[in-house]
Amino acid sequence: MTFSPEPSAAEQAAARVRDAVHSATTGLVEREQLAELIVLAAVAQEHLLIIGPPGTAKSAVVRRVAAALGGRYFEYLLGRFTEPAELFGPVDLRRLREGVVETDVTGMLPEAEVAFLDEVFLGSTAILNTLLGVLNERRFRRGHTQIDCPLRVCVGAANALPDDESLAAFADRFLLHLFVEPVPDHQLEALLEGGWQSERAAVEHRTELADIDLLSRRVPQVSMGLARGLLADAIRKLRSAGLSLSDRRIVKVQRLIAAATVLAGRDTATAADLWPLFYVMPTREAQAAAQDALRDSLSAAANPTLRAAVEHAVLQPVSRAARLIEAARSCLHGAADAPAATTIAEALLREIDANFDPHSIPPELAAERARLVERVAAPT
Repeated sequence: MTFSPEPSAAEQAAARVRDAVHSATTGLVEREQLAELIVLAAVAQEHLLIIGPPGTAKSAVVRRVAAALGGRYFEYLLGRFTEPAELFGPVDLRRLREGVVETDVTGMLPEAEVAFLDEVFLGSTAILNTLLGVLNERRFRRGHTQIDCPLRVCVGAANALPDDESLAAFADRFLLHLFVEPVPDHQLEALLEGGWQSERAAVEHRTELADIDLLSRRVPQVSMGLARGLLADAIRKLRSAGLSLSDRRIVKVQRLIAAATVLAGRDTATAADLWPLFYVMPTREAQAAAQDALRDSLSAAANPTLRAAVEHAVLQPVSRAARLIEAARSCLHGAADAPAATTIAEALLREIDANFDPHSIPPELAAERARLVERVAAPT
């Protein structure tokens, strides 16, 4: 199958996006998968919902990814008394004097290319209803104002999923769901060191939204014939395990699979690209159950651009090893006398040893582990 532009252009765009994700998450321990899912959602033209306790770097990651990608960014913390004008803009008083109700959207959400809405479920009915049009149709309507929105991706965040049925229906409009937890014990040293360094390091602008747009245009061209049968089989396995998805989510997950394929540098979706199905499961419990039900279906999962997201989804040793190898090489490539070099190397050794014993560690990872040991043992 032939694409236009040439595949090399898309591969270069994917490489720049990968570099941007790496830059954005430097120092933010255990948050690579969040940054990668923002990119996946943007390429698929879908949206991401993050659920997790306060203080787990949700907003920090979104801000840093937005800075690395470029484009117009809008962020707002919603509350019970948030007015629609705070998100969408005030009524244009000049036009109101002429008897026309129009909204001045300058610098507001309707003009944003990347958006982050914290505590999104606290929005009023008026806000959420207007948001539906922006999220689903990329269209803002209010009074006489009707404009197309350039939004690539909206990231919503909350401490928990809502119990209210109407709010749950709104949550369903975010196709990807990610549940985040505080950093585990064996990563605490890396958290402290990384947090100290990241506060002092500005995020570099590593790519352009044009790269996201180029990759997004390739999504409809992906050959889905092989993956479609595999996806149907995976859905049947979920149903057999008592896990259901709406028809709408089942159909839309194909865009995520196609986007993962493009970001992997391919034009035909395979078993390696089914892993986004995990993130379409709407609750933490459903995701945990899906990992078990889909263990065989997702065993081939892989993506060189989104390694942390794949590992988080499938919990397979091969995906975990690939991410650790990349992290080890990145650490070893840096200057040995850098302030965080030894701390990062020690944290990686703890994580490698927590996941692999001498009998199960892959040879390639074992070699990188040996180099890390030498780095830690070397005199400073």
